[in-house]
Amino acid sequence: MLNRLLVDFAQWLSETEWSVGLHESLYMFNWLESTHVMTLILSLGMLIVIDLRMLGATFMQVPASTLAERLDKPMMIGFALMFITGIILFTAIPVRYTNSVWFRLKMILLVCAAVNAWLFRKHMLASAATWSTDAKPPKRTRIGAALSLFFWIGVVVCGRFIAYDWYDCGKAENSDFINWAAGCVAPQ
Repeated sequence: MLNRLLVDFAQWLSETEWSVGLHESLYMFNWLESTHVMTLILSLGMLIVIDLRMLGATFMQVPASTLAERLDKPMMIGFALMFITGIILFTAIPVRYTNSVWFRLKMILLVCAAVNAWLFRKHMLASAATWSTDAKPPKRTRIGAALSLFFWIGVVVCGRFIAYDWYDCGKAENSDFINWAAGCVAPQ
């Protein structure tokens, strides 16, 4: 049911003038994809530095709250631009993305990363005053930072794998589970 709704929406979106124009553009898709990757590098670069400090692995002489505060703005700008370009990229070839196991896994990991970031930020704002200058942050902070790195590495890997068609719908060698996970639906 949900797969059918997603595929129907993607099919409708793919037939819009915007989607067709973007997909068939000689340069626009490439510019958007490059911008998406560059903003990913910006935001994740900042996030990795913050997470490594929260793990107690680097910049231990810098208070954690100071480091996070200084890197927060460029990181958030990068995330915003990455999010916007990601949505626009999706509109270019929505059926392909909707039926991609890697894209679906990437979206799940993005939701997990967002929930972790929200909880992590909430925890840090509430408790950083008590441990910010410690070389080794509390266990809960280290777990949140490790999860952040895990989720974002998964997002990047899945994002890269989207370009490959190992599990495209309609392939005879796909298992029923892969067809279900990719959202493959029978044509109506």
